[in-house]
Amino acid sequence: MPAPTSSILDRFSLRGKTVVVTGASGLYGSLFARALAEAGAHVVLTSRDASRAEESADALRLDGLEASGVALDLSDADDTTRFAAEFAEHYGTADVLVNNAVHRAGRGLFDTSVEEWESTSAVNSRGLFHVTQALARGMVARGSGSIVNIGSIYGLVAPDFSVYEGTGMTMPAFYSYDKAGMVGFTRYLAAALGPHGIRVNCVCPGGLRAEGQDERFVSAYEDRVPLGRLADEDDVTGTLVYLASDAAAYVSGAVIPVDGGWSAM
Repeated sequence: MPAPTSSILDRFSLRGKTVVVTGASGLYGSLFARALAEAGAHVVLTSRDASRAEESADALRLDGLEASGVALDLSDADDTTRFAAEFAEHYGTADVLVNNAVHRAGRGLFDTSVEEWESTSAVNSRGLFHVTQALARGMVARGSGSIVNIGSIYGLVAPDFSVYEGTGMTMPAFYSYDKAGMVGFTRYLAAALGPHGIRVNCVCPGGLRAEGQDERFVSAYEDRVPLGRLADEDDVTGTLVYLASDAAAYVSGAVIPVDGGWSAM
């Protein structure tokens, strides 16, 4: 076999790459942005709130990492067009797009209005499509790129409502619909963009441990997971960095659960 052209650690590095993370000021988004920046990327953090995007970028820059904060309202098609044009002017072509943004509205099947459903679709479906379309054009012209969609185990399996009993929590109706659609969109994009040198994959995280969670939920959830715990802050970021990097150069169309074995049950 021919010798590898670079070391394995070099292939995991994102040094010199420009990465866009949508919804980067939220819980997952901020974790993803930091991990990608620590791997060497210049991370462009987007949020509907320009001040939050810039604050999140500031936190990374204070630690010596490369980051910029940019406003992007995925529910507004004109704003997505504006963002794509300004991004091309200032940064050129994105090396990696991480579709992380999610808009949440409504609760269960009978507690969600049509208006709430439409508001989620404006970001989670139409917005996802539009920003991917806009940034993928540059990737196609260059002949390379990586798109990583952040899905959920609930895009793969039905919710287990028993883990929410007695907590006042539930899994919103829109979530399974949008995340399952993201899985299908990932596979479509992998087929459509692969001939242009662009890889497209999907990470499907399970539940993440966070401050303020109802301990009844935590206990019920952890009893359900083969590894016996919720995910911590480091559990999902490694998979993301791998898929973004050249270490995954022959991985496309993959849908990877990062869920402690939940979806295997």
